[in-house]
Amino acid sequence: MNIEAFNISNGTSQSGVSCNRDNTMARVLFPILYTLLFFTGAILNILSTWVFFQIPSTSFFVIYLKSTLLADLVMCLMLPFKIATDSGVAPWQVKAFVCRFSAVVFYVTMYISIIMLGLIALDRFLKIVQPFGKPWIQNVTLAKIISTCVWLVMFGLSLPNITLTNKEATPSSVRKCSSLKNQAGLQWHAAVNYVCQFIFWAVFVLIILFYTIITKKVYESYKNSKSRAVETKNRLNVKVFIVVAVFFVCFAPFHFTRVPYTLSQTGGVSDCRVQKQLFIAKEGTLWLAATNICMDPIIYIFLCRAFREKLICMLLRRDTSSSRDTAVTQINNETTM
Repeated sequence: MNIEAFNISNGTSQSGVSCNRDNTMARVLFPILYTLLFFTGAILNILSTWVFFQIPSTSFFVIYLKSTLLADLVMCLMLPFKIATDSGVAPWQVKAFVCRFSAVVFYVTMYISIIMLGLIALDRFLKIVQPFGKPWIQNVTLAKIISTCVWLVMFGLSLPNITLTNKEATPSSVRKCSSLKNQAGLQWHAAVNYVCQFIFWAVFVLIILFYTIITKKVYESYKNSKSRAVETKNRLNVKVFIVVAVFFVCFAPFHFTRVPYTLSQTGGVSDCRVQKQLFIAKEGTLWLAATNICMDPIIYIFLCRAFREKLICMLLRRDTSSSRDTAVTQINNETTM
């Protein structure tokens, strides 16, 4: 996992060429953006947790949504450490913690979210292609096993990134996380990077495939519909595209940027101006990737009827309770006058 992308670089590429940067955006703008993201994400995900606690895990779809929510909650908890280190207000010991733990967990949860979006896309694909059937892959027990295995495998892959980042931390060594890794840690880090790249591009291809077929089915359904009722139902099918929208808005830009940025850090790009532009692009797209903690609740609302109905019911109940309390207060005030 690209831990270096979780920290503000010191402006020196691995080729040894110094390229001083204006860190105003890195030290000021991005911490502000991440702070807004943290508070928004925390509110949305706490609310989503409150709703999902009242929804039983009785379907393939709900299990994957809950797993996505858990990944988002953990990612959200890692953001304060990034905000503190990027803004320069944290002591170097916190930077060491970021290198050894929080950055690793941040990326683990990012790729768990990517895998879960792929599985959610698969569920929507099966709903459109086989609306009246229930394939064996949509078995609830199987969904729980798959979800558990995804978490265990991803954290198993990333655990050496924590344990092998074991060199002594100093104020100078924490400027680059790779400086804290031993040789085995560097090799494992590179291998896991390849695995994560494979995960993204595999899910990317599958989502393209699924939604190409879904688009065809939705278009044929529009074309063949005769009644108004059918047309109304077909309009609702358009909501399934929220998954692909979240995937491409959040995760695609970061992974498209990683290749040229990595080249700039390994000597493949020597022009200082280009290096600066790629650095800003990498930081900006990493922020976009983190916005999935705010975008995923949109998926819950649009695609999960149980979530939507429970949320509306809870909000209306609260409004009703507030109105009742206000009425009682007014009556009491009138009585005491």
